[in-house]
Amino acid sequence: MSDNHGNTPAAWAAVVVGLLGFTVGGIGVMFTPMNQPLFWAGVGIVAVAGVLYVVLDRIGLNKATRG
Repeated sequence: MSDNHGNTPAAWAAVVVGLLGFTVGGIGVMFTPMNQPLFWAGVGIVAVAGVLYVVLDRIGLNKATRG
């Protein structure tokens, strides 16, 4: 593994958006009965995180920021 594994702008952006998605989906599950639209919005946000990572990787933001 390289020294910068996971320490790139692309990785950080995808992780932050993914955590937001899991948080939104988790809040949707806590309602009784389960709030389906909120849950699926969270699933959608997690999917966007994956796409965001690929896009940021392709434009070159998956390189180490250290000098």
